[in-house]
Order: sequence, then C-alpha cells, then structure tokens
Amino acid sequence: MLFRIESAAVQSLIETLRQRKYTVIGPTQRGGSIVYDEIASSDDLPAGWGDEQRPGYYRVHKRTDNAWFSFAVGPQSWKKFLFPPVYTLFTALRRPKGFSVPKTNGQDKDKSREKLAFIGVRACELKAIEIQDKVFTSRTYQDPNYRKLREQLFIVAVNCSSPAETCFCASMGTGPKVTGSFDLAMTEILDGNDHYFVVEAGSQRGEKILETIQRRPADPAEVSKAGAVVTEAQSRIKRSVDTAGIKDLLCQNSDHPEWDKVGERCLSCTNCTMVCPTCFCTTIEDSTNLSGSEAIRSRRWDSCFTMDFSYIHGGSIRSSTKARYRQWMTHKLASWIDQFGTMGCVGCGRCITWCPVGIDITDEARVIRENNHVEQ
Repeated sequence: MLFRIESAAVQSLIETLRQRKYTVIGPTQRGGSIVYDEIASSDDLPAGWGDEQRPGYYRVHKRTDNAWFSFAVGPQSWKKFLFPPVYTLFTALRRPKGFSVPKTNGQDKDKSREKLAFIGVRACELKAIEIQDKVFTSRTYQDPNYRKLREQLFIVAVNCSSPAETCFCASMGTGPKVTGSFDLAMTEILDGNDHYFVVEAGSQRGEKILETIQRRPADPAEVSKAGAVVTEAQSRIKRSVDTAGIKDLLCQNSDHPEWDKVGERCLSCTNCTMVCPTCFCTTIEDSTNLSGSEAIRSRRWDSCFTMDFSYIHGGSIRSSTKARYRQWMTHKLASWIDQFGTMGCVGCGRCITWCPVGIDITDEARVIRENNHVEQ
C-alpha cells in the first residue's frame, strides 16, 4: 500500500530513527558537491540543490525549487559506511614477555555506529549494495564487520527524478525505479507549493517505522504522479550498454585495438575504482608506533589500476595501462558474472563523471561490439 507523507514528516522519520539508536546518514551539500554524511535533521538535506554531470565534469547548482532529492549520485557511495576505506583488523601490544592482541580492536570499539540508517538511496545504489552482499556475505569466507553492519542497516530509498547525463542504469536493469531490498521507498513530488512524498514499505521494520509517522493512503492522482516521476526520469537517460552476450564479447576480444586506444588516454589515476559503489579491491598494511610498543594491521581500499596491485614475485602481471583498464572493464562486465552471478556495474555513471579525461565505459563497450574481432 502506498501512503502520502508531507515533507515535514521526513523530520519525524529522522527523529524516530535516531531515537531507535540509528546513526542516520543522508545527502548533504558541502564543499561544492553533494556527499553522504551523518545528518541530524531534514535541514541538513540539500534543499534546492541540483547537479550537472558529464564526462570529466561535476558541478552543483541552485535549483528554482526546494527539492531535497533532485540530484544524481555524487562522488561518494554508501559503500564507504559498510566497507570503510580504512579498517583496523587488529592491534598488537608489546608486553614484557611477548605481545597481546586485545579482544576489542579497531572499529569494534565504536559501538555507537553499528546501527546505520541510509536516507536517499537510489535504485542503482541499492543494487550496488546487493552486489556487495554477494561479495562479502554469500561465500565461504565472509566479512564479519560488513555482515554485522548490513544486518542492522535500515534503508530509505528514493526513486530517482533527476538522472545525470552520465547515467545508464536503465540499460543495466538497475533503475531509475527502486526495486529489491529496502525498508522504505519514497518518491518526491513537487506540485506548485505542494511538497510531499509517496511512500511504500518494503519490510516489517519499514512498516513499523512508517506507523510512527503522520501519513494517509495516497490517492490515485498522487500514485499517478509518483509513477510519472520515474517515467520522466527514465526518458531522460540517453546512455546505455547493450548487455546481450557482453561476457563472451569482452572475453573473446582481449586483443581488440580499442584497448590500446583507451590505454593511451587513461591516467591510471584510480578515480573510477574509488567512486565505484561495487569495487572491493583492498591491500593490507602493517605499521608500528615510534616506540615499537604497538603494531597495527589495517585494510585499505586499493585499485586494480595501481602497478603494485598485480605484483607477483618478479614483477607486475599488468605492467601497462592498457592491461589494467582491460582488466577493470572486463571484470565489471564479464568475469564478475563468473564470480558472483551478476555484473559488477550498476550504471550509476560515476566512473564517467569522475574520469579526468572523460573515458566513457558505454562508448568503450559499444566500439568493441561494433568492431567485434571474433568470427561469429
């Protein structure tokens, strides 16, 4: 059942979640971009802010209305809260006889942030979280910290109304309409001076939270307007990837000359992997303090674009930029399927927006398909 809540009720939603000991994370405008951070009230949301994106370009701008969620995805993804950029695995302390490893280590000390509530999760980002669930919780070796945070996570999704020029979620089957696992899903409606949300619950937890908020059943006209928001958003998405047979296409074209061309442009800066909501490459670092009394082992985000990432005794097996770009794109759209049963790309367009030289993964896939070097 769909309900209507007024914009003021979003404040009640945030207060209810905070009362239930959730750390509420949502979008906020800061430093010339829209980022995800802890919010205390609806006043922290980016009211009246939109964004403009194209290959290698991102700017925020003031809108003519007071919409809270009329922007596309920004430089950050929700990944950073479930899978932190730096995570302390353990700390070892020197003792007079040997050393000890305290049971309470690293992030485990911070019990206050175990319960997270995300507000404003887009359809593509929700799919990205589901993909990372496969990576970290559905295999023999699981990430206990990710699993603990994920099990308690409360998700308030928002149907996209303002896709960026770089978005291609529609062709990936990941948006702009929210589907999948969420607790609440909202569609923002601005009709003249009327500002409200059409909301549906996707879980029992969501239903219980929704019961604490002033609401009424949405009438047919309001339901129709919510549907029109998604339809309009989908009509504005122009980029696409033809996913038919793409796994075999890429795997069979490892010597395609397009890899040389894109390798000449790529800077190996790692931007695409840092902003990607599904990339999960990491490295392990060991450090000690100056006195040698404490040693820390931490896990940090890494990238397949770095030379050292593929280093095996004797040297890197991907010494060229061409090889590293080919590995990244082929993994995203092809070999990821072998590992996890799904592609590793959700069409959010971040890798296009934040590439300094504007490399477009949709263009690269199209060129390889149009000039397929494998006999059919």
